[in-house]
Amino acid sequence: MLTIYNCIATAHDHGLVALAAIICTLASLTAIDLLRHARGTTGQMRHIWLAVSAISTGFGIWATHFVSMLAFAPEVASGYNIALTLLSLVLAILLTGAGLAVSLLPQFRAGPLLGGAIVALGIAAMHYTGMAAFDLKGTIVWNVDLVGASILFGVIFAALALPVGLHGSKARWKVGGALLLTLAICSHHFTGMSAVTIIPNSAIAISELSIPAGWLAMGVALISLAIIGLSFVATLIDIRERLRSSQEADRMRGLANAAVEGLLVCDGDGDAIVAVNTSFAELIGSTSEKLSGSRLADWLPDDVARARLFAQPDQPVETDLRQSNGTAIAVELFLRPIEFAGRPHQVIAVRDLRARKEAERHIRYLAHFDALTNLPNRGSFNEGLEQQIVALPRGGQLAVLCLDLDHFKRINDMFGQATGDKVLKAVTSRIQAQLGEGQVIARMDGDEFAILLPSLASPAAAGEFADRLQAMLRARDGALELGGVTASIGIALYPDDATDRELLLACAGTAMSRAKTEGGATWRLFESGMAEELRDRRLLELDLRHAIAGHQMSLVYQPQENMTRGNVIGFEALLRWNHPVRGRVGPDIFIPVAEETGSILEIGEWVLRTACREAARWTTPLTVAVNVSAVQIYHDNFVSMVHAILRETGLPPHRLELEITETALIRDLNRALAALRRVKALGVSIAMDDFGTGYSSLSNLRAFPFDKIKIDRSFIKSVNSNVQAAAIVRAVVGLGRGLSLPVLAEGVETEAELQFLIDEGCDEVQGYLLGRPAAIASFTHLVGGVRAGETVACQ
Repeated sequence: MLTIYNCIATAHDHGLVALAAIICTLASLTAIDLLRHARGTTGQMRHIWLAVSAISTGFGIWATHFVSMLAFAPEVASGYNIALTLLSLVLAILLTGAGLAVSLLPQFRAGPLLGGAIVALGIAAMHYTGMAAFDLKGTIVWNVDLVGASILFGVIFAALALPVGLHGSKARWKVGGALLLTLAICSHHFTGMSAVTIIPNSAIAISELSIPAGWLAMGVALISLAIIGLSFVATLIDIRERLRSSQEADRMRGLANAAVEGLLVCDGDGDAIVAVNTSFAELIGSTSEKLSGSRLADWLPDDVARARLFAQPDQPVETDLRQSNGTAIAVELFLRPIEFAGRPHQVIAVRDLRARKEAERHIRYLAHFDALTNLPNRGSFNEGLEQQIVALPRGGQLAVLCLDLDHFKRINDMFGQATGDKVLKAVTSRIQAQLGEGQVIARMDGDEFAILLPSLASPAAAGEFADRLQAMLRARDGALELGGVTASIGIALYPDDATDRELLLACAGTAMSRAKTEGGATWRLFESGMAEELRDRRLLELDLRHAIAGHQMSLVYQPQENMTRGNVIGFEALLRWNHPVRGRVGPDIFIPVAEETGSILEIGEWVLRTACREAARWTTPLTVAVNVSAVQIYHDNFVSMVHAILRETGLPPHRLELEITETALIRDLNRALAALRRVKALGVSIAMDDFGTGYSSLSNLRAFPFDKIKIDRSFIKSVNSNVQAAAIVRAVVGLGRGLSLPVLAEGVETEAELQFLIDEGCDEVQGYLLGRPAAIASFTHLVGGVRAGETVACQ
């Protein structure tokens, strides 16, 4: 280092050395500016700008060398070989151009490092070719170690210069790269000059091809002016690019900040973040200013995810985003190449997946668990039961208990659904307290639960467990607001009662139904006779699905009479099923099955369409009453179905009366009443059927303006033998009179019953005494014949 210092301090003109340093700095700044601009172009324009940058840099290196040589005072006559001097310039331009081109090779991360090393070789080639052009009266002796050191210094500093100069968009990276390139040129030159020892020899003649130092000074001056001019042009280009980049950034920032999703713009290589919108900054927990210029890997640390993102533009990639506090959040990324500020960039859309992931977790939870009680649901229980059956050792037994709370609908009806939910939670807690290891409870539906008892010691153990459950449920320990409850429990054993999951559950359900029919508050073990009942029920379900297509269903009609005028005012349509093997099947048998299986939707639609079509053909405009199931009322297309049938058949809406039982309103009163109001808006009448058999008749009458009240037949048949029944009928008739609602009494079979109703002022009657249900052909004299082909439009 002392040798190099002495060389600069004693063997050079300090003013010219300073001039050389200024020229070198300007040339380096120009080189980095032009190289950065070339990086933002493509195709032919990139080649042109690379050529301009190579020429500018080559001339800068060459001018720096020869100004420094002019500053060198060897104290012997000297000159410069013109051919070798020009060759040194050509070498500087070509090798520098090659290095700059390598630094911009796409998809080559080591390009700037290797390109800088090639530029250093260009500096060395120019320097030592230029020294070969130095013609003087003497001999040059070289210090080989210092020659090697000069080349090494140049390679180190130049190899660092281009990666730094091309790294970020901020000015500090450009300045840093230019200073490193200046250091590479200057350190190489003065270290190389320190390796020179000149031995004067007057016998050596200067070549005639050599030019005097003065001429060279004039040429170098012109070259320096050209470098300064190129620097000025490069500065203007840089200012223009900065202005355009600023305007482009402002425009894109305004658009980006309007987006709900996070957006960030990276440089062409995807290493550095150029700009972000406010949504991304908020997602990170930082500011746009702090994030601009940072590395993309700081916030998206998953190397594999980043590689996939850049390899597959416009394809979603899920990964973790690191927030400023170190927390990782799930995001979805989309990448798209764009032109930004005249250069290729990458824009990345960042979608916060936290809400979606939470929703997916909740959906997965709901797929396996009940939301109210947090118990496993039917699907989860079935899966666990299947696994237990497969894992059960030979000779082992397990039991499944189906449990249904007694009179739970009454609790919901009288005290509200909120109270019913509390009861279900309390029952769940009590049952869970009784479970042992491996025993599982699940909520199957509504107030129905299933319990799995694996590794059962004996069938009696299942009965003992059921007894404990009953005692526990009856206990009044304050856990249940209404005190104790009771349940109907059915027990089925594997493999004694069934050899597969589905049949095992069906057997337990059948045993539970038997317990419920016997009054509830008890348990029953599945028996073989129940299997026959189950098989018969399944066959009934299957037959019911084909009853309409097989033309097994038919309608009969029962007249309804006005007591004041003594004339028939309408008919109630009653469904009959004539099974080809079973014969006539009563509605009390097949209607509950149809409701449970969903067949009632098809059957109910057929009944309504058939009754309306028949009534539309009557000459006398009598009404037709059709019973509607609760399953139909709660179905989404119920109202539209009624409307469509009225339009199709041409029956005026005021001639149709739909009969609704109180139990149809229990499950969801508001939903049921909303559907009935829409039906009533069509002009259809709504009658409350079987009035007095529910638990909230008066509140239902207040909640919805029914058009008629029908008294259940169970009250009518006892009016002359039961004081309470007579009082109830008398009260209902009076209630209808007070509400201006006609009251119809069903099931009138004797003259005494009819006389009682006449005395009480009942409006309408229906029953065997007035006419048994029969085909409409039996009542031709009442309907006045039919009008073929004549229809009335639905309003």
